[in-house]
Parts: sequence; C-alpha cells; structure tokens
Amino acid sequence: MSWSDPVRVLTAALLLAAGGCGFAPAYGPGGTGGAFRGTITVAEPMTDVEFAFVARLEDRLGRVDVPTYDLTYTLVTDEVGLAIDGSNAVTRFNLEGVLDWTLSRDGAAVQTGRETAFTGYSASGSPISTLESERDAERRLMVILADRVIARLLAGDPAT
Repeated sequence: MSWSDPVRVLTAALLLAAGGCGFAPAYGPGGTGGAFRGTITVAEPMTDVEFAFVARLEDRLGRVDVPTYDLTYTLVTDEVGLAIDGSNAVTRFNLEGVLDWTLSRDGAAVQTGRETAFTGYSASGSPISTLESERDAERRLMVILADRVIARLLAGDPAT
C-alpha cells in the first residue's frame, strides 16, 4: 500500500477503527442476522400491499420454523398528486407509506418502530400502464419499508 494515497490510508484507518469498536457483520459468526431467521411470525396480510410487505419480510428472514417472535404492524398509504398538465390532469403521484410495527416475545414488546418512505409513479400513459405503474410503486414501497424494519431488527435499534 502506498502511504501517499490518502484514500487507501483513510480506508485502512476506518477498517481498523471498525474492528476495534466491536463491529460484527449481521450475518457473520455471532451476528444478529441468524437469530431472527425463521423465528418471526408476521401478522397475516389483509390487502395486496400488506401481502407485498409480508412477502418481502419472508424473503429476507425466511418463513417461520421455530415461532419465537410475533411481528404486528399497522400500514397506512396515501397517494399525493405532484404534477398537473395543461388540462388539469395529474400526471405524477407520490405514494407515501407509514408503518408502525411491534416485535413481541411471549406477549412483551421487544422492539417497536415507525418507518416512513415514499415512491413515485407517472400517470401520463394509458390507463392500463398507469395502473401497472401504481402497483409497481406499491411493491417498491413495501420493499423499502420491509427492508427498514429488518435493518432495525438486525441493528437491535429500539424505537423512539
């Protein structure tokens, strides 16, 4: 390694600092990733967007084998028009989502949280393409929210 290359020196210093502070990969030996795999029972979805949310959680954490934790959630989505064309038709939408969740073990809350995110889609095509764009935005929003819940679970970050 060349000590005259500041990027390499900074990278090496950051790696040494991370190793010294107790950093461990979530899915590495002793990490928190394995502790949740196949242990979380997620509340049944009632809508298409909730189904997409639960499907993403199961993709990342696996289906429940040994039910240890329960994850309950409340999901609210809202569609907001952003752009209007010359004939006053809305041509761009934001789909905003708010997810309140609780991870419980034996009826006692272990972690709780609130996640918020948004995605957008265009409504300037045909009615069919607009509908598919909306559905795609819903799926993307659920992936974002599920990934945020998983990140919080793996970090062991209690909610505020």
